[in-house]
Amino acid sequence: MEVVPYLLPGLLLFAVLVLFPFLFNLYISITRYNIMPGTPNPFVGFTNYLKAFSDTKVGLAFRNTALYSLVTVPGQMVLGILVAVLLNSVTRGKITFRTLYYIPVITSWVVVSLIFKYLFQSGKAGLINFFFLSLFRINPINWLQNTWTANFVIWCPGIWKGIGWVMVVFLAGLQSVPQTLYEAAEIDGAGFWKRFFQITLPLVLPVIFFLVIMLLIGSF
Repeated sequence: MEVVPYLLPGLLLFAVLVLFPFLFNLYISITRYNIMPGTPNPFVGFTNYLKAFSDTKVGLAFRNTALYSLVTVPGQMVLGILVAVLLNSVTRGKITFRTLYYIPVITSWVVVSLIFKYLFQSGKAGLINFFFLSLFRINPINWLQNTWTANFVIWCPGIWKGIGWVMVVFLAGLQSVPQTLYEAAEIDGAGFWKRFFQITLPLVLPVIFFLVIMLLIGSF
């Protein structure tokens, strides 16, 4: 009972910010909800759910979201871990590099969207099209006028924004790995990749699991 006063603020915030909105949304989903005060909200059961799942646009949205998760989560993980491993071996300027890689994480989605919109702009005005045309003689691509290329344009900023967060969390996990294990492995003749797969990865698996779960939640 002594800990109850300490738990109450957190429980109160959880009830107001999480539990109440969840229950209220559940109530809205099973009624024909009217936003006008004083008007009735007749109970409709699962009618709203049936209507939603029978809509082809909802299925398309689920497919695009699933594709987004399948592409961006592995992309963020691989690139973020790679950057973290490289930064872990840097002796000078580590804080500077870490800050630069983390800037995309705190950048507004509006700003990021505008940046990538101009990068993938149709015609020769887009930087990506200009790059392809100059180096590989590839004709300009209408990125946003095709389903798959438009999805690709959406995946790119999703990956780019998440690399810095994965890097910071994984870098913190790397700091917990005893350096004596690396030194012993190096004496035994183990190379970089052997040390990474036999020492680093097994010891930071909980961190990787946490990152995957959080990225999956964020992707939806």
